Amino acid sequence: MKTLKTIILGLVILMSFGAANAKSINPPKEKISVNYAVTTYLNAIAHGKNSGLSEVMDSNVKFTMVRGKSMLTYNKDQVLEIFKGSENIEQDCETTVSTSESAPDLTVAKVEMKYKEFTRINYLTLANTVDGWKITSIYSVFK
Repeated sequence: MKTLKTIILGLVILMSFGAANAKSINPPKEKISVNYAVTTYLNAIAHGKNSGLSEVMDSNVKFTMVRGKSMLTYNKDQVLEIFKGSENIEQDCETTVSTSESAPDLTVAKVEMKYKEFTRINYLTLANTVDGWKITSIYSVFK
């Protein structure tokens, strides 16, 4: 009986150490890279694939769109709702992505979408946050 109690106590102690170290077993979630954030945005806007879009956008993201003489501004929830309306819709355009500026904590990317009649240009400002690179600003113009 004494041996059984010792074995059970040993197992309980072993299990408690295992539970305490469970975090070290699972690797930490990778931080978001600039490339991943821009690709996720491009997939949403050009291909209607919205998976991961909320993750790459900062909670205070600001989306500004110039239409003629008016300027429209949206917050994150509004942007996600707009993208939800175009989910799984493939845009009939040619897209290119380039980096305008790049610094250790800030990057500006240009997403150009060429349609037959016009071109839409999106300037993304990305900041290096604690959780990785996040889109903090989207500025969209039509030419």
